[in-house]
Amino acid sequence: MVSIAIGADDAATELKKFLVCYLQQSGFVITDYSCDRGQHADNAYPDVAWTVANAIREGKHQRGILICGTGIGMAIVANKVPGIRAAQCHDTYSAERARKSNNAQVMTLGARVIGPELARSIVNSWLNAEFEGGGSTEKVEKISYYEQKVVEK
Repeated sequence: MVSIAIGADDAATELKKFLVCYLQQSGFVITDYSCDRGQHADNAYPDVAWTVANAIREGKHQRGILICGTGIGMAIVANKVPGIRAAQCHDTYSAERARKSNNAQVMTLGARVIGPELARSIVNSWLNAEFEGGGSTEKVEKISYYEQKVVEK
């Protein structure tokens, strides 16, 4: 069973609750790291994103979903964690490509940008897609190469 870490700030609590319910009903194992769960009482999306991204990096979960007002801040923070590829997704095509071409382990959504039904469709596209490899493998490896150059400095 796929284990998914989810995290939301105060701007995204309702969308997060909707998605957690849907994902649990679909059989996924969900661990909620959101600020409304008491882990990050100051509602700071950077802390939520950092926690979820590190949980993915440490192998506690296979995938992560981060939700804030726009999805932008969460993506920026998650991408600071070495080895994590987070993609902001506001349509099904970008969600699918985030997995198939970029092997993104984390997706971010904006609760002020999309509604619950679209969010469910986007999450489905992302969860049903797998990394295709092929020509994308070299590109993903190049991302890791550049990331390692920064880490080594």
